[in-house]
This record gives sequence, C-alpha cells and structure tokens, in this order.
Amino acid sequence: MSLDALYQQVILEHAKERHGSGFDGAPTPAAGHGESHQLNPVCGDEVTVRVDVADGAIRSLRWEGHGCSISMASASVLHDLAEGATTEDFQALVSVFRDMLRSRGAISGDPEVLGDAAAFEGVSRYVARVKCAMIAWVAAEDAARQAQG
Repeated sequence: MSLDALYQQVILEHAKERHGSGFDGAPTPAAGHGESHQLNPVCGDEVTVRVDVADGAIRSLRWEGHGCSISMASASVLHDLAEGATTEDFQALVSVFRDMLRSRGAISGDPEVLGDAAAFEGVSRYVARVKCAMIAWVAAEDAARQAQG
C-alpha cells in the first residue's frame, strides 16, 4: 500500500469513527475552560471545540461539528493528539501542522511529530481544502488560549 493510500485510509477512518466528538457534561473541575466556534462560509464546514486546561496540560478536548470528511477527520485526529499534551507541546503541534498545510506540498508531514495528522500532508497541495483541515485546530487553539486565562 502506498503512503498516499495509507494516509487516505487514516482520513476516512477518522471521518467515520470520530474521536472526541460530542460534548459530555460539565467542564473538568478545577480546570480552565475555553470554547470556540469556527465556520468556513465557503464550504459550510462548522466546528465548536471545548478545551479544559489544568496544571499546564490539555485535560479534555471535545468537539462537535459537521462538514466534509477532511474537516471531521482532522478534528478527530486533533482530539487524539491534544488530550494530555502540555499547552506548550500543543501549541508547537498546531504550529507544525499549520506550517505543513500552508507549504503547498513543500513540507512533508513527519509522523514522529504529527502522528496521524501527517495524513493531511496531501491536503496542502489543494489550497481550497487547507481551511477544511485547519478549522478544528484554529478553534482548539483559540479555546486553549481562553482556558489558560
């Protein structure tokens, strides 16, 4: 199986089995809480991300949304990578992901750094789809900032 096919499979699996989707109750006790809603008016992708931060780490990242398979899979992958990460590591991850997506294919996704998010490397060659992959990450970045106060 080619790397592109493997990456496509990762995206399709996350789009079908959405990790972290759905809001399940109140914020984590003793945690800072943030929430951000983002909309891509061009294609209709929409996502709301809730982040709880305590002791300098992402304790919970949950999301709800609708949109294309790229945006929904990206939110699912984000959930898996963000929960438990320090806020510094989370911000670094967002920066690496953003740089890869904005590179128009010039920067390869390193699975050692990005995990399953490296699967979105191919999206960077399609400028109109970059926002699809970034929407949940932008929301999470904003929500994490709010949660840190």
